[in-house]
Order: sequence, then C-alpha cells, then structure tokens
Amino acid sequence: MNWHQLLSTKRLGLEDRTKKSAAEERSEFQRDYDRLIFSSPFRRLQNKTQVFPLPGSVFVHNRLTHSLEVASVGRSLGNNLSHKLDESGEANDLHLVHELGAVVSTACLAHDLGNPPFGHSGEDALSEFFSEGKGLQYKELMTAEEWCDLSNFEGNANALRLLSHQFGGRRNGGFALTYTTLASIVKYPFESVVKGGKKYGFFQSEKELYIRIAKELGLKQKSSNPIEYCRHPLVYLVEAADDICYQVMDIEDAHKLHILTTEETKQLYMNFFQENDSACQSIERNLKIVTDKNEQVAYLRAMVIGKLVHECTDIFWENRAAILNGEFESTLIKSLNASSTKAMKAIKSISIERIYNDPKVVQIEVAGYKVLGTLLEEFTHAVMHPKQNYSKKLISMMPQQYITETESAYLRLQSVLDFLSGMTDVYALELYRKLKGITLPEI
Repeated sequence: MNWHQLLSTKRLGLEDRTKKSAAEERSEFQRDYDRLIFSSPFRRLQNKTQVFPLPGSVFVHNRLTHSLEVASVGRSLGNNLSHKLDESGEANDLHLVHELGAVVSTACLAHDLGNPPFGHSGEDALSEFFSEGKGLQYKELMTAEEWCDLSNFEGNANALRLLSHQFGGRRNGGFALTYTTLASIVKYPFESVVKGGKKYGFFQSEKELYIRIAKELGLKQKSSNPIEYCRHPLVYLVEAADDICYQVMDIEDAHKLHILTTEETKQLYMNFFQENDSACQSIERNLKIVTDKNEQVAYLRAMVIGKLVHECTDIFWENRAAILNGEFESTLIKSLNASSTKAMKAIKSISIERIYNDPKVVQIEVAGYKVLGTLLEEFTHAVMHPKQNYSKKLISMMPQQYITETESAYLRLQSVLDFLSGMTDVYALELYRKLKGITLPEI
C-alpha cells in the first residue's frame, strides 16, 4: 500500500464530479469534518450513553463529548505523522500529506455514529434478540452471511452504513464523504462471517461498496471468500485515539462520581511516569500550585494523554513498513512500552472491577435490554407483516427514510435496526413507554 493511493479526495456518490479550483477555503477532508459536525446523527450523540447514565448535576461523558475528545487526540496523532513524513523526506511529492490530521479527526468524529442507545449493552441487546430471542423465527428467511450480521450487530459496520447508505429521500452516497475518510473508519475490514461475528467492518448490504473503496485506495486483500482486507493505515491512529480517550477519561468520570477517590485516581495517572524523570518532577511542582482536586486530576489526565499520543506516534512510525505491507497485527496501545502497558493494565483492571460494574452502569444496561428488546419485537413484526392493521400504525411511526418495500427479509429487518440504532436513550425510552401504554402523547 502507498500513501499516494491511500489518500484520495474522491467522494462517494459524486465520483463523476468535476473538481473545483484548488483555491478553496477548506480542503476536501475538512469538508468531511464539517459535514459530520453539522449532521443530525452527530448531534444525537449528546443524548446517548457512553458508560455512565446521562448526567444530572454532575456532567460526565456522553457519546458526543467522547467523540469530540477522540477527534482532538486523533488530530494530534495525524499531525504528528504528517510532520514525520515531511521531515523524513518520504512524502516530498505527496501534496495531501498535511491533511492527515483532518482525515483522522474526521474518522474519529464518526467512529461511534453507528452505536445504538444505552451504551455498549445496546449492541448486545440488538444481537441477542436475533440470536436468542424472538428474532430467531426469521433465521430461515436469509443467507447465513445475512443472519450473521443480524445476530451479531456491530456498531462499527453500522457507522459505515449510516454514512454511505442512500436512505429513503436522501441522495446517493449518503454523506458523500471521501473514500479515504470512509476507509479510515473501518477498524475491522472484513465481513461478519470471517470472525464468526466477533467484530467486523461492514454488513452484507455494504459489502460491494467497501470492496469498491478498498480497490480504489489500493488496500491489500487477505481473502476473497470471505472478504477480508488489511486496514487502511490511518485506522491505527483512529483506534489509538479512541483507546486513549475512553480508558483515560473513564477514570476521571469515576472520580467526579466519587466511585474512585482522589488519591486512587491520581495514582492511576502517576503510574505512567517514572519517579526520577523530568516529567514527573514537573508534575510534582505543578501539583503544589494547583490545589483544587478536580483540577489536579484534569491536569494529570492531560499529561497522560500527551504522553500516550507521543508514544503511539513513535510506535506507528517505527512500524510504518509493516503497517503499509498489511503485516502489523497488533494495535498501537498494545505496543506501548513496559511502564505504560503496566499503567494501562491497572486502569483496565480497576475499570472492570469498580466502574463498569457500578450499580448505575448495570442499571442502564438492564434498562437498555428491556427497552430495545420490546421495540425490536414490535417493529420487526410490523415490517414482516406490513398489511396487518396494527403493523400499519407502527410503520407510520417510523421516519420515511427507514421505510422500505423490498421483498428481502434481511433488508426489512435491517431497516428496523437503522431506526432503533439512530435513537437517543431518551427517545427510545419515551417510545417504549408509549407502546406499553405507560404514558400517552400530549395533545
């Protein structure tokens, strides 16, 4: 794979468009960023759970703030790589090299767009409806590959669908993003049957689309049946930005919610620094000046993120040949030096023990199962039996863009997943209450 082919400004659905003058106020990749920022799906992330229930008096992260922070870290990683390529002379004739920060930050903005409401348990709730629940009745109506998609719902694959699919009443190409931005979002560039549904990058409905993008960008193909490609190199930076943010930021949120003490939190962050190095000494001096506990934690968190950004940049650079050859099988976070790896393991351990199993987190997960399971049962039955009177009423409640008249059971059921995965936590809960007769709409 080579950077000249990997960086393309060709837009999905606008492939035949005549390019405008180079004297534009925004680059093509910056336009991608702006399209996401001003979009409704991105705005709805503010009402989707990240880990903790949506905030009351204490403002912790939701999907929107998380995505913005990931984009910030991703921009730094992309810019760092641009500088290294520039300084090394490896990109002397590559005019798009300075756009890497824009590409990575845009992909970071989009990385969670396909996730359903109610946090990570939302994906499990959608999957288990088909793999273990009432959705099993539809298994014989589709191919094994299509069933693997439905019974293993994957937010990453759904993000690509959301951004590229021509929903009812919308233009061809979806968001009409550049091929490079779309490829940089796909962490797992293979179909669901490759890993038995354990993380994958595109549904059967977007399979041919991804193949087209991969061929255009020169992504290395691992297998043609089933389809599997090597990652676009910038995916490693997007993944690293996400890994850095969610692991490091969850600790700060836990501190704000008094799940972790100040001393516990500070120690988890200080584990990233050696006692005798200059950074540690500088930190100790600043902590004597900054006495507010929340500000101390915020300062340490920023120092940790900065350190990890530089380490991940160096890891990418040292392994760039293997990455471009499709031979790098690890992640940047898993390749950190020994001390940082130990510190990350400490964070992961306490997160599993104290954060992800906190009663508030578990309660939102249980609610998600109940709400999404009920909505799935109602709307899947409706789209599969559209002539029934009750079904007609339910279908009328779906936005026009999700209504399809296709004969394909797979695409009909997928339209329900499109509808539900785009909901906010609050909207899903309100709709559940109305369908159950718990509340009635105001007149």
